[in-house]
Formats: sequence, structure tokens, C-alpha cells
Amino acid sequence: MVGSSATPIARQPRVKQRLWRSIAARSGEVVLRRDLVRFGSQAQISRALKQLMGEGKLVRIGSGVYAKAAPGPLSGLPMARQPLGALAAETFNRLGIAWKQGAAQRRYNSGATTQVPWRTTFNTGQQRISRRLQIGKRVVEYENDLTRPAWRRRRSRSARPV
Repeated sequence: MVGSSATPIARQPRVKQRLWRSIAARSGEVVLRRDLVRFGSQAQISRALKQLMGEGKLVRIGSGVYAKAAPGPLSGLPMARQPLGALAAETFNRLGIAWKQGAAQRRYNSGATTQVPWRTTFNTGQQRISRRLQIGKRVVEYENDLTRPAWRRRRSRSARPV
């Protein structure tokens, strides 16, 4: 065979491999789907993300939001490497959402109370947010600084005069 090369043509890396290499090289724990659009079509990215979740390398914490995972110490099932609060804070920073800790967490951190807050709550200031972030049964809850004027508040039925 004159003129043919003995070495086969190298295959292009598959979408999943390229995607995982990029995710593993990132410094943060949160991966947004919009950061991955350059690796392929929506279907290819969806398939690759599903495979990575099946392999236990990623966990889904919200719509278009994934976190790097590691095997759990007891069950061996994949779990996020950081707690939900840290992942939510990183997600908000990446999405450009201004946030503060929730009121209960602020009171605990300032020493005003010794009761440890068990819910993951964030204050989004004047911004309303409906993004659901969760790991298992733990869900991020939101509070904000929006208050309705007194004249717009509905009175309860028990407070109405008879």
C-alpha cells in the first residue's frame, strides 16, 4: 500500500470526555449548563451530563445547575463535595444574584441566639427569585426585603369588625 499511512486517524474526543475534562479543571464546585454550550448541541450536552451523573461525578442541584460529586462515606452513593449553603452561595455569585445570609443565620453568627438554624435560607434583598436549588430533601429557601405598604395588606377574616 503505497501512500497510505500506517497510523489510523485519531478520533476526536467525545463530548462527555471533553466536558468532564473542562469540569474537572474548574476551580469551583458549581457547573452551570450555560458554561458548557461550546462542547456540543443541547442533546449531546444533556446526554453527557446524564452519563456523568450516572457515573457519580456530578449531582444536579437545580435547573441547569450541577455540582461536582464524590462517593458518600457511608452509602457510597454520589453526593456533593460541599454543603448546600456553600453551593447555593457559589451559584448565586455565578448567576450575578446579590444575596445575604438569612435572618436566622445572621442572628446565630452574631451571637444573638444559640439556636442553630437548620434551614438553608438566603436573603435576596429587593430581588424576587424562584430558582429551586436542592440536594436530596434539603432545599434552599428565600427571604427578601420586600414589604407591602400597610394600605395594601389584606386583613385576616378574624380581624374584620362584625
